[in-house]
Amino acid sequence: MAKQKIMLGNEAIARGAYEAGVKVSAAYPGTPSTEISENLVQYDDIYCEWSPNEKVATEVAIGASISGVRAMASMKHVGLNVASDPLYTASYIGANGGLMMVVADDPGLYSSQNEQDTRCVARAALVPVLEPSDSQEAKDFVKEAYRISEEYDTPVILRTTTRLAHSQGPVVLEDRVEPADKPYERNPGKNVMMPGNAIKRHLHVEDRMNRLEKDGSDFAINKAEYNDTSIGFITSGIPYQYVKEVFPQASVLKLGMVYPLPKKLIEEFAKKVDKLYIFEELEPVIEEQVKAWGIECIGKEIFTRQGEYSANLLREKVLGQNVETKPYPNLPARPPILCPGCPHRSTFTVLNKLKIHAAGDIGCYTLGAVAPLNVIDTTVCMGASISTLHGMEMAHGKDYIKNWVAVIGDSTFMHTGVNSLINMVYNQGTGTVIIMDNSTTGMTGHQDHAATGKTLQGDVVPAISIYNLCKSIGVKNVTEVNAFDLAAMEKTIKEEVAKDEVSVIIACAPCALLKGVKFPNKCVPLSDKCKKCGMCLKPGCPALTKNEDGTIAIDETMCNGCGLCKQLCKFDAIDCVAR
Repeated sequence: MAKQKIMLGNEAIARGAYEAGVKVSAAYPGTPSTEISENLVQYDDIYCEWSPNEKVATEVAIGASISGVRAMASMKHVGLNVASDPLYTASYIGANGGLMMVVADDPGLYSSQNEQDTRCVARAALVPVLEPSDSQEAKDFVKEAYRISEEYDTPVILRTTTRLAHSQGPVVLEDRVEPADKPYERNPGKNVMMPGNAIKRHLHVEDRMNRLEKDGSDFAINKAEYNDTSIGFITSGIPYQYVKEVFPQASVLKLGMVYPLPKKLIEEFAKKVDKLYIFEELEPVIEEQVKAWGIECIGKEIFTRQGEYSANLLREKVLGQNVETKPYPNLPARPPILCPGCPHRSTFTVLNKLKIHAAGDIGCYTLGAVAPLNVIDTTVCMGASISTLHGMEMAHGKDYIKNWVAVIGDSTFMHTGVNSLINMVYNQGTGTVIIMDNSTTGMTGHQDHAATGKTLQGDVVPAISIYNLCKSIGVKNVTEVNAFDLAAMEKTIKEEVAKDEVSVIIACAPCALLKGVKFPNKCVPLSDKCKKCGMCLKPGCPALTKNEDGTIAIDETMCNGCGLCKQLCKFDAIDCVAR
């Protein structure tokens, strides 16, 4: 009997890559895709790495594919924006060894700054997209992606969503089948995308997509399930599960390849059902194409383009049922908050005190935008804090940014912040950049990067010195400060923002949740000294609360002993003691 295992969608994708004989995997961590690489690294047959960003990861995979082995790059949907430059050209080059990109979309914005639909990017880049609907398919579709990649000479995108990535299901495990490496043959006409070569390869791309549209009608991953033909659904991915839950007797055309669409199969299905619905999350990619073919259907006129779909959405919009979407409407909101002992809280406390605005970036520290810290004013994308601050200065002059800084994490700085800092130096900006170095990629679960000195595979390597890197690109004023030293931090920030040239402050302290980080002390309130002023509560540490009499209480199970509250108390009403 075949061995089965319950797997997350991301875990199943990793297993599929292993069974498909993948040899090279590169990625940048980003929820909801991160666990793919974290599971993939457990297989010794595959080289896995954390790349500094998604563009680099994609280029690594392209290089491995050109050399003749199966390769993959993994990222979240906004990471595809960073990788789009090599993706568009890889579409022209095609694949020698199979080339797959796993891109995880985030309907509902659980951990992202937008609800971008990867299918739209793939359609523009002319790259086929497969979309599984459960963990078993997540594994199986990886193998299908490599079959299509090598047969049609194309990169293939495997699109997932948060719900699939983080849901579990049974998966049948199979042995690894490693195809022989394909020989590398020098072929500038295929692999060197100068204009004269690219214009010829564009013809190949158009032919490839036409063949995929035609052949897709016979692909096993595109299947029609005929039952009651009075109602039919065209759907894919996780929404397929909702259709089967609410309409188990309906006819369903389940698409495993969502771009290009199998025209013949769709036309045949549409003719056999009386009423046709297109049920797809986010953009009307399937719907627009179906309607363009002259097929009557119902889609976004009743289904939303926003957020994550559900079975209740079908019940409401198709059956007209009034479904209570919030079973406990009176529960208090629980907004996200920085952890107890987080070094970012200390830095933001100083900025708040000095009434300094911050151009923000992507990371845990984005929470500095909300109460009670209220420091971050802008957040756009990875690395944008430095460029945004520079743009403000170029628009209004250096005096305008004397009460502004850019804040960025160490991993994000290595991702794309370096380029922005180079631009600030090169174009004679005068902004102050605070690199909040907590020694990890915190928001996605503590992954290493080039400045931590450890690879995805656990090898200890030379760590890039952020201090020396900043110096090497021409920043004269680079200062390292203990993030929890409020006095030193305040003094340094005042000095650096007053300067008329670029300066960098590296706020150093490890993430409180990092494995191996030890907190020898804990903070203890001294109620008899407490003046009930509330200064210690201003940073919003969740370990601190008020007693009924207004004095401070500290939850010793949450306190990490960082000492921030003690430094803020002017009456010595908080003590730090050994655990």
